[in-house]
Amino acid sequence: MNPYDNALMQLEKAAQIMNLDKNILTRLSVPEKTITASLPIKMDDGELKIFEAYRVQYNSIRGPYKGGIRFHPNVDLNEVKALSFWMTIKTAVVDIAMGGGKGGVIVDPKSLSNNEIEKLSRAWVNAFFEDIGPNKDIPAPDVYTNAQIMSWMTDEYSKLAGEEKLGVVTGKPLDKGGSKGRDTATARGGFYILEEIIKKEGKNSNDIGVAIQGFGNAGSVMAKLLYDAGYKVEAVSDSKTGIYNKEGLNIDNVIEHKKENKSLSGFDNAEEINKEDLFTLDVDVLVPAALENQITEDNAKNIKANIIIELANGPTTPKADEILYENNVIIIPDVLANAGGVTVSYFEWLQNKEDDYWSEDEVNKKLKEKMVKSWEDILETSKKYKTDLRTSAFISALKRIEKSK
Repeated sequence: MNPYDNALMQLEKAAQIMNLDKNILTRLSVPEKTITASLPIKMDDGELKIFEAYRVQYNSIRGPYKGGIRFHPNVDLNEVKALSFWMTIKTAVVDIAMGGGKGGVIVDPKSLSNNEIEKLSRAWVNAFFEDIGPNKDIPAPDVYTNAQIMSWMTDEYSKLAGEEKLGVVTGKPLDKGGSKGRDTATARGGFYILEEIIKKEGKNSNDIGVAIQGFGNAGSVMAKLLYDAGYKVEAVSDSKTGIYNKEGLNIDNVIEHKKENKSLSGFDNAEEINKEDLFTLDVDVLVPAALENQITEDNAKNIKANIIIELANGPTTPKADEILYENNVIIIPDVLANAGGVTVSYFEWLQNKEDDYWSEDEVNKKLKEKMVKSWEDILETSKKYKTDLRTSAFISALKRIEKSK
């Protein structure tokens, strides 16, 4: 099942339970606009290559489209549509005045030089210039894109617009109008919610074992936040392998090893495990922080963790959701768990508009308030409708969208 089918199933389930206005359901069942482009890039060896690119502008009832751009070999239109739909829900879950969008380029950026990546980034802006803008559609980093790429995109857009337009993208470097705290925001938002759960359960962080799938920006930052707060991070994995130590990994050393070796493989004081086996470890908390459809009906029944924090987008299939709900596993759904990223992106956009920049403490304080408030709303909705947390997150978001129509 493709991720867009999963997304629509989630929408229909929530809509039915809350009796959503049929016109809103119809509008949310399709994107408002789907744009495709072919990007011609002259490679370093002189060869011309064409890269397929997308931007899906899903819904703007609550404000301008907001969502990342990913550079990945497996990007496809159904994936981008699903991600843009989830962004529409996500911005409403944390109650920020934006809609949802997403972009992607079919490319393996690891095979490109820095010069070629810059050309591709600028070509993307040229292709979509008429469709994006500070009050229309504001992209951001996603899988295999970063602050440097956002800087090139801002520069290219500003050149085409004939004036500096810092608010066209978020996730920029600090010296280019970026916000303090943006680089850690996706993981930090999920971390704040986990802290609330642990506090409510009266547990000590030292007694909580964690496994994290994915060691990119979200996964590695989450590992560091948890490690510094005293949690026992027992396992992490990247795209190639996993490492495991029941007594807990030294995450500072893991980050250093990954930086030096470009892989987790060969890390001392840990057992190397198959990255798929990470899901079934006997830990308290599981953090999927990679790609979609990682927790399925095939492995859900073997998950021993009682809390799942979805830092990835769409990591759990609907069938797996049902199994985990029956097994009393608490799932903090992606549309809340990783919404710290879009929340601080929104803060960055506001700071750009007002030309007023906040301290990191101020950003993190505002982020924590948003995340904890949203978590409390979803818990309350879950009790009211007697449903799982994902569905209650959708209901909470859909109520806000319904009010804004």
